[in-house]
Amino acid sequence: MIPWKRMRSVFLDMDGTLLDLNFDNHFWLEFVPRRYAERHGLSLADAKAELMPRFRAMEGRLEWYCLDYWSQVLGLDIAAMKTEIAGLIAVLPHVTEFLDAVRSLGLRLVLVTNAHPKSLGLKLEKTALNVFFDAIISSHAIGLPKEDPLFWRRLHEVEPYDPETTLLVDDSVPVLRSARQTGPKHLVAVRKADSKRAAAVIVGFPAIDDLRAITPVRTTAGNPP
Repeated sequence: MIPWKRMRSVFLDMDGTLLDLNFDNHFWLEFVPRRYAERHGLSLADAKAELMPRFRAMEGRLEWYCLDYWSQVLGLDIAAMKTEIAGLIAVLPHVTEFLDAVRSLGLRLVLVTNAHPKSLGLKLEKTALNVFFDAIISSHAIGLPKEDPLFWRRLHEVEPYDPETTLLVDDSVPVLRSARQTGPKHLVAVRKADSKRAAAVIVGFPAIDDLRAITPVRTTAGNPP
C-alpha cells in the first residue's frame, strides 16, 4: 500500500492512531458529565443532555481540543481530571513495532496532533512514545486545528516537508480531507481507533485496522528494501 522507497517523512496522529481513543471517549462522554453533574446538582442524564450539544458545537475547532477553554467554560479542572484517570491511557496494538520499523528506514518521524500541550505531556509521560520521534508538533503551537487546510501550510513553516514523499496516518476523516487539499499526498485512515467500539466505516481513503497493516520491513537505517 505504501511506496516506502519513495517516502522521506511519516506524520502520525496520536489519539486514535497511536493511543487508544477509549481514554478520550470515556473522559468526555462519561467522566466529565459525571463531575459536571455533581458540581451542579444534576442527574447524569441531564448533564449529558446539556453538555453533548456544547461539545458537538466545538468539534473541528481549536477550542474543542483546549483543556484551558473547557476548564473555564465548565468550571472544572480538566487537566487535573485527566490525570485522575490516566491509568486508562494505552498504546494501540503494533504501534511500537511500526515506529521501530519506520526508524529503521531512516525516515523522519513526526507526531502531529491536535492534543493540547497539557494532555500531550501527560500521554507522553505515560507511554514514553516521544523517544521515537524527530519532532512533536501540537496544533496549538500552529494556532489552527488539523481540520483547517491552512494548518498544513503553516506546518510547513516549522516542519518543512515534501507532500509527495510524506505519509500521514490519522483516524479523523475531516483531518485527512484537510490534508488532501494542502498537505501530505499519501493518506491512510485508521478504522479501529477505540478498542471498546466497532471499527469505523471509512469512505474516500485507504483504511487499516491498525498499523501492522502498513508496517515496512525493518532494515539498516538509510537502506530501504
